[in-house]
Amino acid sequence: MALRRLGWIVLLSALSPALAFAGKPKLCVTADEATKLVNKDVCITAHIYDVVELPDGTRFLDVCTPQTPDEQCRFTLVSLWEDREDVGELRKYRDTDVQVRGIVRPMHGRAGMVVSHARQFYGGPPKFKPNPKLARGFTADESRAPIHDPNLRSQGGGRAFMNSRDRETLPAK
Repeated sequence: MALRRLGWIVLLSALSPALAFAGKPKLCVTADEATKLVNKDVCITAHIYDVVELPDGTRFLDVCTPQTPDEQCRFTLVSLWEDREDVGELRKYRDTDVQVRGIVRPMHGRAGMVVSHARQFYGGPPKFKPNPKLARGFTADESRAPIHDPNLRSQGGGRAFMNSRDRETLPAK
């Protein structure tokens, strides 16, 4: 009985650090506070006053009150045309409070967040987009690696056990 109790104590003490870190989720910050968190992955809470769509398909979720002049609005949520299928319909968020997770980026004199996937409205991460500078010159059809890595090279490829120039003469029978 004492051994069983000791086992439970050891198990609980081993799991307690994990339980402490898994406690409560991060709280969302307001759009005004997010302007100070550039290049950080944060959750923001905001009221969407309007959804504006440009002729090129870019959509903006307006988080500033209608009385706020555009030049004084310091934060914006943007959804690009190429992400339309993954984001879905945004007009349903008009006149509602939302929580959006993403990376705050500087955008034309203000801070903003790109909404690239609908899961961002539920605490999920943005859609992964590879860095085009790192993927330059690489396609999946190529058999070569995108970078020169000596570890990916065959080590002495094609060489037999012994060098072909080093021939041993066999003793005559």
